[in-house]
Amino acid sequence: MDPVQALEEIASLLEVQLATPFKAKAFRRAAGVIGPLTDDELRARAADGRLKKSPGIGDSSLGVIVEALSGKVPGYLADLREKAGVEVSTGLRALLRGDLHAHSDWSDGTTSIAAMARAAASAGLEYFALTDHSPNLRVANGLSPARLESQLEIVGALNAGLGESDRDGRDRGGRERGELGVRILTGIEVDILEDGVLDQRPDLLDRLDVVVASVHSKLRSPRDEMTKRMLRAIRDPRMNVLGHCTGRLVQGSRGTRPQSEFDAEAVFAACAEHDVAVEINSRPERQDPPDDLIEVALEAGCRFSIDTDGHAPGHFGFLALGAARAEAAGIPPERIVTTWDADRLIEWAGAKKR
Repeated sequence: MDPVQALEEIASLLEVQLATPFKAKAFRRAAGVIGPLTDDELRARAADGRLKKSPGIGDSSLGVIVEALSGKVPGYLADLREKAGVEVSTGLRALLRGDLHAHSDWSDGTTSIAAMARAAASAGLEYFALTDHSPNLRVANGLSPARLESQLEIVGALNAGLGESDRDGRDRGGRERGELGVRILTGIEVDILEDGVLDQRPDLLDRLDVVVASVHSKLRSPRDEMTKRMLRAIRDPRMNVLGHCTGRLVQGSRGTRPQSEFDAEAVFAACAEHDVAVEINSRPERQDPPDDLIEVALEAGCRFSIDTDGHAPGHFGFLALGAARAEAAGIPPERIVTTWDADRLIEWAGAKKR
């Protein structure tokens, strides 16, 4: 078994199982260390002890590499595969062509834009929108206007098959170069501020392929205040997707959080009127909207976007969970914008701005 593939699969399985993030990072770091080496070089370093002394190679990753070099499926990987069980599979998942909500290490994601792109391609997607956070969300390292402009240039370079450069202008090169096998759409997860204004310069929002807007603060605001806040945002012609509309958490390391209160009939009627898609957030700790609100949005005539809200490469595996929820709710595939091809999606997202 290829050691790099083994390490990356372990990282992805840890991510999709919501393990502590540093574990997945450690295996991805090890994959990056050995990636440039030929099999002969790797075997030689493993045999003479140099690999064990290499920065970024721990005992667990070393064991995986040695077992993979011997032709075995590493025990660590085999255990994770068994824990993962049978993947949730639906007919709708096969129809999904994109994901409109994913983060990179430019905000609070764990890996580079290129690493997320390669993972999206491995998940069978044709495109995904890079939607790092906006300035108001400082805790998530939200993008200032200047940083967002820099990111747009890098997305253009990656789509052209060039390397990604970090914030200091140093090319990450090597494994970051070449065709990624997926189209990266420019985007943002913009904060809906307390007054309902979108948290980014309007001229920059106009340049993006996709704008996901979400509430991240004052989630326990009174029902009427939250409704007014959401309605003002939905009326903004730059908004395309309403992200995780209730903000709830139902499980996971962050604990639980009750859903925000708002007039669902009014909010989803506005989404239908202004052609804003309601996100079905596929993260197992969110499962947002709840089933009863999906039904309200469906009856209101809304479109939907099945997204991962991915913060790590393995999170693209969550799409099957979101697809299963949408299928159970009886949402017709034609009402789900992420079943469309990229050109149709971009045309739809940009139509309101013109």
